[in-house]
Amino acid sequence: MLTTVVGNYPKIPNRPRPARLRAAIARFERGEIGQDELRRVEDEVTIEVIQEQVEAGIDIVTDGQIRWEDGQTYFARRMGGFTINGLIRYFDTNTYYRQPVVTDAVQWREPITAEDYRFAAAHSPQPVKALVTGPYTLAALSANEHYGSFGELVLALAGELRQEVLALEKAGAPIIQVNEPAILKRKEDFPLFQQALEQMMEGVTAEAHLYTWFGDIEGLFPQILELPFSAIGLDFVMGPANYEIISRVPFAKKLGLGIVDARNTKLETVEQIVDGIRRVSDVVPLEPLYVNPSCGLEYLPRETAEAKLARMVEGVRRAQEVLA
Repeated sequence: MLTTVVGNYPKIPNRPRPARLRAAIARFERGEIGQDELRRVEDEVTIEVIQEQVEAGIDIVTDGQIRWEDGQTYFARRMGGFTINGLIRYFDTNTYYRQPVVTDAVQWREPITAEDYRFAAAHSPQPVKALVTGPYTLAALSANEHYGSFGELVLALAGELRQEVLALEKAGAPIIQVNEPAILKRKEDFPLFQQALEQMMEGVTAEAHLYTWFGDIEGLFPQILELPFSAIGLDFVMGPANYEIISRVPFAKKLGLGIVDARNTKLETVEQIVDGIRRVSDVVPLEPLYVNPSCGLEYLPRETAEAKLARMVEGVRRAQEVLA
């Protein structure tokens, strides 16, 4: 078993630690500092959150998505064909993002996250996985004012984002994780979803993981196992039915087991984590199992996120002892 995270990490530390990144962004927006100074602070906070993941005992870390405004805007701002609109709620959370608007043909211009990956990898003693927002979710969370249909937009994004995946592979990312929570809200689109991801991942040789959250995969299983990914990450907190769903046929992939609640400050017990692992132990082999939070950790206070990761690691170690 390996421990990992789903992606983002709280950017703002608890008081009395200073909120350096928030202050730097505000100063940048007022024109008081330049891009280089903002980048320096982003670098410092990225190193800080990598260290916290490592200190908690995580085997495979991320850069915490510290530079990302959110999963959509970070890509849309750097691609052609998008403008950025006002704030809109992210699914059913209390967080908001600036909605991308597709006003012209979408176009990948240059690597968006490859340099971020290189920086994180250079400052982490543990392997770092790279993250990409998937074409279906980016389309679903954008407003389409250019393409004749939603499907056309999804497939256009798949073709363009393929270049980002290839750039991350060239940068040396050992794992590339594609985030696609939106498909759980419109499961009837699975044929389109499959076509887009097959197009996006064509020719990719790095280990690829697909992650969803905020629900279960009822109606998508077992066909989700046909997708071109070696691991499928699922949310077992908001999607507890996933325990039963994945038992219906052999789970012929690695599993990302999201059993630590990333939206609740209550700390899980070691026994709860062991129990979650035990519940899937008859369905999937434990050796290629990835244990992780249910989704990104940005919804939690900084110190709570780190405590949850440390507890998750403790639970995995206990499970390795009792289930060996």
